[in-house]
This record gives sequence, structure tokens and C-alpha cells, in this order.
Amino acid sequence: MQQDILINWSPQETRVAVVEHGAVQELHVERTLERGLVGNVYLGKVARVLPGMQSAFIDIGLERAAFLHVADVWHPPAAGESLSESRANQVQIPIERQVFEGQALMVQVIKDPIGTKGARLSTQISIAGRLLVFLPQDDHIGISQKIPAEQREELRQRMAKLAGEEGGGFILRTNGEDASDEELSEDIGYLRKAWARIKAASTRLPAGSLLHQDLSLMQRVLRDMVSDQTQSIRVDSREQFAALQEFGQEFMPAAAQKLQHYKGERPIFDLYAIDEEIAKALGRRVDLKSGGYLIVDQTEALTTVDVNTGGYVGARNFDDTIFKTNLEAAQAIARQLRLRNLGGIIIVDFIDMARADHRDAVLAEFRKQLARDRVKTMAGGFSQLGLVEMTRKRTRESLAHMLCEPCPSCQGKGIVKTARSVAYDILREILREARQFNPREFRVVASPKVIELLLDEESQHLAGLSEFIGKPVSLQSEAGMGQEQYDIVLL
Repeated sequence: MQQDILINWSPQETRVAVVEHGAVQELHVERTLERGLVGNVYLGKVARVLPGMQSAFIDIGLERAAFLHVADVWHPPAAGESLSESRANQVQIPIERQVFEGQALMVQVIKDPIGTKGARLSTQISIAGRLLVFLPQDDHIGISQKIPAEQREELRQRMAKLAGEEGGGFILRTNGEDASDEELSEDIGYLRKAWARIKAASTRLPAGSLLHQDLSLMQRVLRDMVSDQTQSIRVDSREQFAALQEFGQEFMPAAAQKLQHYKGERPIFDLYAIDEEIAKALGRRVDLKSGGYLIVDQTEALTTVDVNTGGYVGARNFDDTIFKTNLEAAQAIARQLRLRNLGGIIIVDFIDMARADHRDAVLAEFRKQLARDRVKTMAGGFSQLGLVEMTRKRTRESLAHMLCEPCPSCQGKGIVKTARSVAYDILREILREARQFNPREFRVVASPKVIELLLDEESQHLAGLSEFIGKPVSLQSEAGMGQEQYDIVLL
């Protein structure tokens, strides 16, 4: 299936859309201020060694010195020694015998700075590719633990042959399980070039310099997203187009040939109404062309997708109506998972189908659409309750988590108490406080809707309470308060 990749760049944000036949299939967003340091490689300088903490502070050119613990100082395993044994042995060597003040040290960030704490470092360098992770200081060939055990040994032998005698180790990532030898060789070539650049930079740059930065979103487009189906990669910034072309020609020449500089007057995302698609992808309801619709609810534990016929009555009988709606929903759900980048456990509630052949056809279509996903997915069959359970690997924050935050009024629940419920809460709270305190007056500060209710329909109950406790109750409307918020001030 032919696809186009559109890149919209601004100094504060990069947005990437993958479009197939005019429909957006994937959205990726990276914000300059939120881009972390994890994966960056620096030539650091040891500023201070702390034997009591078995740690050292390393100057890597940031505001605060970074932190290196003795457990993160890398030593290659000795002959016949496992990785776990090597790590246990290196902790036994005091840090003051491994590093000294003023020493230049190549380090990699493994944890971003948080609050007043500096970044955490390791001297073991690892460079991530699309299918592999390169370990230039080690000869170990590792296979992702998520790949079934019976396949690991065969994959390890394949990787050992492809890695050759040039040195360095590799870890095969989960998404490289089904990769061809050609794809793995391309990734190996890219990773070796990246390491050669890091080593060259470390010999000419001063301590405190950045040697390697984890790829930006635009660079990851060339590394991870371009395939034989990609027709073009259009970038709307001349400067970024030139930089991406230079990067592509060095590391991924085939992908670089598809780069184009978009010079149109209309914003590039307006070509396919992508901003409208983003707005739809943040909503619960997704309308289908047939008149049916999906309801997508994302929770912390899992995501549920409910399929409904809506106003679709076009088929000859009810069974066909349900079948056609479910078939269309199978395609739409797979697209929504990519678009919203939903991961983890996902439960799909298709409309109940009486015929087994209809269920098989819908499940086959659903799995076919999921197979197009570049992220690993796994779908089971229909359960006894008619639900389809599936998983999709979490690779990054979902679109909703990246662009949105919980509603300040409902705190993410999606509902708020009615004004009457809040008014009754207030009356109970006044009664509770009147039994503990003896103020001159109670003042209620609440949202305009609640105050209006207390002044109008509930005024009789408020007056009765005031008479019962023997204290006046005054009301104050506060426009900035949410409907569930209120204060009771003792005067």
C-alpha cells in the first residue's frame, strides 16, 4: 500500500503524519522542551570522586554535574565469565581505583535529570537502531527475552554470522524477530558508522562535549518508518530538509532519495486535513462511513473499544447489517490504534454475530489490518462473552497523554457531581462544622451554579439549617471554581 510521509517543523515542535490513500494512519509528535537526554553520549570530565558513596560527579556540560555510580562503570566480562558475574565483580572494585579527578571519560545518560538531581550515567555505551542495539565495548550477542525461547538460538547464530569479525556485540530487538538478513545488515552498517563518528569526535572535542545525540523524530523517520511502500517524504522547512538530506545521504541513501522540500503556500498538514484528524483522535466517538460508530475509552489499565451499528440499516437483513458494520469497524479500529498510539491490553467488543463464518471473517480482517502495524500486536479469538482480547506494544506515550492533561474540574473522571449534589454536600459540611466550632458566621464560597441553586430552589433548606444551628450563613460566588469545588469560611 503506497504511503506518503509529511513532516511539519517549527522551532518548538516537530509533527509527522503517515498518509495512505489520503487517510492519516500514524501521527508522531516531538516537542523541543520535552526531549530528554537518555541515550546521549558525552565526553565527560570527572569533577569529584566520593568514596563514601562509591560514586563520582561527572561534568558533561550541563547546569548540574551528572552522577556515576560504581555499579555503572563498565568492564567487559573476563574469559568464561557471564555478564551478571562481571557486574558483581566490578562493584567489588572501589570507584576511587577506577576513576580519578580530571579524567576524561566517555559516558552515556541512562536517566534524565529530575528536580535538583543531575543525570545518571553509565560508561557502557549502547546505540539503538531500528532492529538492533549495538554494544561496541562488548562481543555479546543477545536476543530479546520477549522472543520465544525456541527461536532465540537460531536467531543468535544468524546474528553471529551477520556481525562478522569487526568486533562489538548486538542485541536483537523484539521487532527484529522477522527481519531479513538484508534488513539486519543495513542496521548493522548504520550502527557501526554511528560508533565510528562517536570515536572520531571523542579524539578532537574537549571534555564536556556532546558526542552523540539520540536521533530526533525527523531522523527516526528515515531510520524506522521508510519502507518500499513509501513514495515521498515531504518536509516543510528548507533548513531541516537540507539537514535531513545530509544525514540520510550518509546513513540511509535509499531513504534520502525520497526526500522532498514542500514549498506550497498552504500548511503541509492542511493537504489532508490532519489537524482535524488529530482533534477526532482525541475524542471518544469515531464515526464509520456506514453510519455505525466506535466508542474508544482509554484507562490506566487497558483500552476498550465498543462497536455500535448506529443508524446503519442498509443491508438486506439484520445479520448482514451487523457483519458489514463489524468488517468496517475492524479496519477502523486498527487505524485508530496506530493513530492514537494505544498500547497495552485492548478489549474490542464487536457487535454479537450469530454465524460462525461471519465471526471468522471479521477476525481474519482484523488480524490482516493489525499486521500492517509497525508496532508488535497480538490478537486472540472471540471469548465466550464475544470479546476480542489483544495487546499492542507500548513504544511511547499515547497521543492523548502527550497532547492533553486531566480535566481540572473532573480530575479525569469524565463526570462531575450535579450542582444539587454539591449543594447538599455543603449543607452537611456546615452542620458538621457547627458541632465542632462556634464562629460568628459561616460563609460559603462556591461556583456560580451552586450558589444560584442555594439562593433559589434550596433557599428554604439553607434558611432552615441557619435557624437550626443559630448562625447566619452567607454566600459568595466564585467564577474560577469548578462545580465540585467549595470552601466554607468560619468568620
